[in-house]
Amino acid sequence: MFRKKTPEDAPPFWIATSDLPVTPANGFYQRLDTVLAECQFGDEVRRLAAPFYEMDRSKGGQPGIDPEVYFKMLMVGFFENLASERAIAARCADSLSIRAFLHYGVGESTPHHSSFTVIRQRLPVGVYDAVFTLILTALRANKLLTGKRLAIDTSVMEANASLRSLKHRLTGEYYRQYVKRLAKEAGVDTSDPKAVSAFDRKRPGRKTSNTEWQNPHDPDAKVGPDKKGVTRMIYKPEHVVDLDTGAIVDVALNFGDERDAAGLAVRVLEIEARVNEAVGEPADVARVETVVGDTAYFDLAELGTLHEERVRTAIADPVRNRRVDKLTEAERRTVRRATQTTRSASGQALMRRRGELLERTFVHVLDYGGARRTPLRGQENILKRYLVQAVCGNLSLLLRRVVGIGTLKQSWAASASALAALAALIGAIRVMLHRPFQRWGLTPAAAGPNDDTIRACAPIPVAGRITRSSTVC
Repeated sequence: MFRKKTPEDAPPFWIATSDLPVTPANGFYQRLDTVLAECQFGDEVRRLAAPFYEMDRSKGGQPGIDPEVYFKMLMVGFFENLASERAIAARCADSLSIRAFLHYGVGESTPHHSSFTVIRQRLPVGVYDAVFTLILTALRANKLLTGKRLAIDTSVMEANASLRSLKHRLTGEYYRQYVKRLAKEAGVDTSDPKAVSAFDRKRPGRKTSNTEWQNPHDPDAKVGPDKKGVTRMIYKPEHVVDLDTGAIVDVALNFGDERDAAGLAVRVLEIEARVNEAVGEPADVARVETVVGDTAYFDLAELGTLHEERVRTAIADPVRNRRVDKLTEAERRTVRRATQTTRSASGQALMRRRGELLERTFVHVLDYGGARRTPLRGQENILKRYLVQAVCGNLSLLLRRVVGIGTLKQSWAASASALAALAALIGAIRVMLHRPFQRWGLTPAAAGPNDDTIRACAPIPVAGRITRSSTVC
């Protein structure tokens, strides 16, 4: 017979914190906490966030969540590849190693996922920018930031909005209602959804323009192709990377229909001021020497402004047979200088390095950092979260320099490699212990009846003699 198992009230018990289970994640988050403590991350974050909190305790009220804990929980989302804030809060509450990273005890309740929204709305973008600059300063202290040769590019982020929810800016119709009205006017049976969809695919002049359509749930999201060419609601994150170290020196979140080259010169000068601030120099110091980009960043006016600032550009001209005779003298000079750079050996080397380092940052932040599809809405909200994810990308680079391990997966892989190395060492010791018996023509059994390790590799006599090749393990 059997008895149904029912939950029973367990008596309270005490256990030492040192006796709690230890996993490879413990070591990674301990190292990350040490690196953050060395750059005084917690103190700086609290100083930056203090003006947006009521610090007078005499007015009462429950104390807010430590801003350091908020940023650390977002870091957990990056290293654990968690896009949802609900998933981040659940993971932080469930993991002992993450609790220690957040400085929460076993009996304490970690912050609820709704706290992310409250703190994100409370802190302005300037605080997130300052946190990003703080990590840039730590990179500079470890010789991971120069800011002389920069690469720039954009990728695609899927917005938390659907094409089905599009509304016409003038008529207020949803997209499906608009298509049904056109289908009815064309004599199509609107009661058949397949017929309406077929009519929509084949109707002449079909175009979903951002000037006509808008998503009411996220007006900042725009219609555009994703990385696979599928039409979706998107944003375009932009990275600027130091080609000497691979560090992300700046990020931006552009609209999905915005040109890449728009405001390139002003953007480069702003990045130069940010890098100068991180290295402790005046903002007007001429630091940037070269800017590398793809053909989408080729704009004669923007490149001309950069050349006037003595910034070299390695950006290829997308027009193969450009009519230079129709250009002004200044524009011809700009085209000539840009062409000479892209065709030179140094320019081609810079473009290859851009493809190596810049694309790697997009993979780390978007694909492995949980940012390819955002759960948030609104450009400002998404930019705040994306700045923290870019900070984590730089922290990975800093961790690789300081401790040799940059991500949680590398920590797991290092643990597996250590076990494999230990197994190989044990095997080598067994072989070394076995060789003297082969040399003297003895059996391992002569070493003693309790030597099970060596007895497992006893030599087999062949034709009345013992040979090295006649052993079995």
